[in-house]
Amino acid sequence: MKNKVIFFLFSFLLFIEAKAQCAMCRAVLESEESQTAAEGINDGIVYLMAIPYILVAGIGYFIYKNYNTLKK
Repeated sequence: MKNKVIFFLFSFLLFIEAKAQCAMCRAVLESEESQTAAEGINDGIVYLMAIPYILVAGIGYFIYKNYNTLKK
């Protein structure tokens, strides 16, 4: 159990620092003087990418929990 918690925390910390821009977005946003728009685009892409994974993980946990309670 301890290994699972450590793995989850390690994965979550790596996820926070993700940079998620396509090549075209990066080229357009690097030409600007201020990098605030690029940071906003990165945050938006990571946010949109995270929601489906969180939902699937929640549904998987719910199914796992129900399956184990029915077994007992």
